[in-house]
Amino acid sequence: MNKCASILAAPLILAMGLAIGLSSLSAQQPPSPAFSADAAAERIPNLGTLKTELKEYHDCTCKCGCYAHDLDVQGDHAIAFLRARAANRKPHEKLALILDIDETSLSTYAEMLGADFAYNKSVFDQWLDTAQAPAIPGTLRLYKEAQRLGVSIIFITGRDEAQRAATERNLRAQGFDNWKLLVMRPADHGSQTIGAFKSKARGQVVAAGYTLALSVGDQWSDLRGKPEAEFSVKYPDPYYFIP
Repeated sequence: MNKCASILAAPLILAMGLAIGLSSLSAQQPPSPAFSADAAAERIPNLGTLKTELKEYHDCTCKCGCYAHDLDVQGDHAIAFLRARAANRKPHEKLALILDIDETSLSTYAEMLGADFAYNKSVFDQWLDTAQAPAIPGTLRLYKEAQRLGVSIIFITGRDEAQRAATERNLRAQGFDNWKLLVMRPADHGSQTIGAFKSKARGQVVAAGYTLALSVGDQWSDLRGKPEAEFSVKYPDPYYFIP
């Protein structure tokens, strides 16, 4: 091959070699992209996704359910039981309805939403002091029915005693009035859990001669722990957990 022919043939040889190399590389690649993930670590849902679902559940815009509807269903269960229980009341029996406040009687969702579902006690307490939490409709219906039936209504809340004035103002503004007792967490509660505090408070109600007919709350710590009510109704609350 003369020098001129060599020069002309070089690009062709290079192109053929490149094509063969690419063909060989293509043959070594998997048929589709591959990914690696730790299944155990992926079991925990993404926080941003969870927050979106919480908002949609509250606003009744997702397939996950409707918060207002679910509250109403549980409220209706409570009303049905209370009517039946009051109809079978013993002579001189003092029936009591025990109610939690936050996410049971009043909704603090506006504060949670503004805080992006984060909890800061001082900020939360300042919001409570504004006394602007709206009533949960199903509980207000239950409250009025309990009054009609002559059942004593006792609030037991994890709110601090220092928030009594704002709490009473908020309750009355939303239609909750003439309750029998409002039990709030004392300033010197130490390390006592909400569950232990509420259990002790229920014991004091029983000691005062009341029958714990019905208890309603959004946390299991509102309901469990001796003594317990004859019937306890748990409201849905995916927004926070209190032991």
